[in-house]
Amino acid sequence: MLDIRILLSAILGTVAPGTSALHAPFQRALSEHFKDLSMTTVTSSQQHQLPTQGTLRRSITFRDLVVYGLLFITPTGIAGIFGTLYASSNGALALVYIIAAAAVSLTAISYAQMSRAVPTAGSVFAYANAGIGPRSGFIGGWMMLLDYVFIPSIAYLFAGLALHSAVPSVPAWLFTAVAVILTTLCNLQGVKFAAWVGRVVLYIEFALLGLVMIFGVVVLINRGPAQSLIMPLAGDGQLTLVVLAAAASIAVFSFLGFDGIASFAEENSGDPRLVGKATITCLILAGLLLVAVSYVMALLAPFSPAEVAANPDLQGTAFYDTIRTSVAPWLATVFAIVKALGSAFCAMVGQAAASRLLFAMAREHTLPPFLAKVGRRSGTPIVSVAILGGLSLVIAVTASLQGDGLEILSTTINVGALVGFVLVNIAVIGYFAVQRKSGRLITHILVPALGALIAVVLLVSTGETAKIVGGAWLLIGLIILLVRKALNKPVPHLAETAAQGTDKESV
Repeated sequence: MLDIRILLSAILGTVAPGTSALHAPFQRALSEHFKDLSMTTVTSSQQHQLPTQGTLRRSITFRDLVVYGLLFITPTGIAGIFGTLYASSNGALALVYIIAAAAVSLTAISYAQMSRAVPTAGSVFAYANAGIGPRSGFIGGWMMLLDYVFIPSIAYLFAGLALHSAVPSVPAWLFTAVAVILTTLCNLQGVKFAAWVGRVVLYIEFALLGLVMIFGVVVLINRGPAQSLIMPLAGDGQLTLVVLAAAASIAVFSFLGFDGIASFAEENSGDPRLVGKATITCLILAGLLLVAVSYVMALLAPFSPAEVAANPDLQGTAFYDTIRTSVAPWLATVFAIVKALGSAFCAMVGQAAASRLLFAMAREHTLPPFLAKVGRRSGTPIVSVAILGGLSLVIAVTASLQGDGLEILSTTINVGALVGFVLVNIAVIGYFAVQRKSGRLITHILVPALGALIAVVLLVSTGETAKIVGGAWLLIGLIILLVRKALNKPVPHLAETAAQGTDKESV
């Protein structure tokens, strides 16, 4: 059984008494064993020969990695999806989040295995390259760039709109621009500073969710639940597999962001296994939090799932309406402001992860080499960070000036991430089962195959606009590959980089 003391001690950086002997399955999954302006550009094959100058600085810890993952997921993000899930699951919110967490964990295991075997920046780009082939690696990285550009822009826009609703005298575009500029400056200061700032923001989010839970439980004790105690786990009325599957396909998107942890593999100051450990720990913590909060909020909801389903306008505000009606009006206002803050720093992590992807692809000469330039003082890819910050500023501010800007941007995301999930799972099979003939049927074939299948199902379920945008972006990537082939500039194979990893045993 998972010992919660181990998770807490890992987050707090302490050693919990009596936890030295880990249960074997948990030990395998969360093992402790994983290894300005002056710039230079390096290739991955040179990295292990050079000092930290000109390379990504190894300065972040296990705790920093977990913080980054949770910030990218955004714990307070449940507020935006609560009403939709409440209606679509017939009230079985907690059950749906359990199913979604189990489904996403398959891909998280694949990320953990590949991050240990190929401990380099680039995430999907590096993993698919090593496990499938250079062209697949390029397509994986290219598709992830789509989400890594738009997700931060959406988060910045949401922060601007939310703060504008709290302070109407200040225009949304100004709040949006300030959010982009401040978080970009944090990233330019270096990953350690950004992680410290992000940790403060995450603690604020946790404190607020703690208040919601405490006040919510007090209300339940004093007044009793507004809904049945078993409804969050069994639903209100008939609950079919079709209903559960449809709702779980929505809930899965609450966990997107854990994959960003792998982008910081080259900045991990510990053993390479720590990246995989952080990925799984992040998913476990997010899952526990979402299940607990959704259970309490479903019991407090002053309306039934059928009422919310019949009134779509209620879905967007259901979480805040529940807090305002059943707990305290002031808490709903504070929650909206903190959620806006969390969105801005979710964007900061997304921007940082995207810059590492650009860095890795440029270092291998699949993108312009200047994107691989690293600041001597910060040890981060400052050119990539600055360019991504500029893109987010233009996209988010422009969208904030449009009445339907948020809706338009929201329809473009998730396709890139899901394509990346498919390729990472296939990469595990290719890298371990095919290339290294590991013979481990469950961890190197069945788990990644099921993870890839789930990602394909989710990919098919995305909206038409997302598919069109994703298809167009994929076509551009394929054209780039054809041009490179015509110019006799094939995408390099990262076999040498992969060889630096640890692949004796899966995480």
